[in-house]
Amino acid sequence: MDQQQFTAILPYITTDLADLITSRRGLSEREAVQVLYCSGLYEALEDESTKVWQYSTPMLYHLLEQEEQTGHIPFPDV
Repeated sequence: MDQQQFTAILPYITTDLADLITSRRGLSEREAVQVLYCSGLYEALEDESTKVWQYSTPMLYHLLEQEEQTGHIPFPDV
C-alpha cells in the first residue's frame, strides 16, 4: 500500500477502534480517543510498515487491552 492510500484509510481504522473503546468501556468519544492516541498500539498503527492496520477492529482492541495489562503488545505473526 502506498502512503497516500494508507493516509486515506487510517482515520477509518482509528474511528472504528475509538468507537469500540467507547462502547466496551462506557467512555466518552474524547476519552476513548485519548486512550487510543496515548497507546503504543496507536504508534504502531501510524507506521504503515508494521502492517498493524491490517488487523480487524476487535483484534486491535484485544492488542490494546494486552498492552494496558502487560505493557507489551503481543503482535500476532503476519
